[in-house]
Amino acid sequence: MIRLPTLMARAAAAIFLASMLVLAGCHRGASKSDHVAAEQGQFDYTIKAYKSGQFLVDGAVLSAADTGSHFAYLKDQGKLPKTVLVLPSDDSKIRDAHLGFLARMQLDYGFTVYYDKKGELVRLNAVEEKARQLEDTPHKAALPDRMQGKDASSGAYDPQTQQ
Repeated sequence: MIRLPTLMARAAAAIFLASMLVLAGCHRGASKSDHVAAEQGQFDYTIKAYKSGQFLVDGAVLSAADTGSHFAYLKDQGKLPKTVLVLPSDDSKIRDAHLGFLARMQLDYGFTVYYDKKGELVRLNAVEEKARQLEDTPHKAALPDRMQGKDASSGAYDPQTQQ
């Protein structure tokens, strides 16, 4: 009876050691983000998703409408990419709003969009994804009543009205 617990303890330790060796052998030292980073060179253009449906394009934060205008400019210059990779930025992950805007751009400009979904590259299907109308910054401040219908060039400076 004394040998049975010792034998069981040794067997449990051997099983534990074997399972640790198996798990260590399965791990190659690569993470999922390494897979995406290695494949970035295969794409013509890379942008990042940013807060509130905006995008980081060449280091600048652009609204969806401005990003669409950027691709229109590239099309006019004859430099429209065939494949676009969208990655999450440090400040935001890729959200449904981003995918909707990208689906609209994909339909408008004819390039193929790939995005990072939990470390795996996925091709955006514009037919299945709800393509959203491109819009400017979604939270525009309302103008006071006295400013309705006026723009910055509507009149000269009047110190009497500025109080």
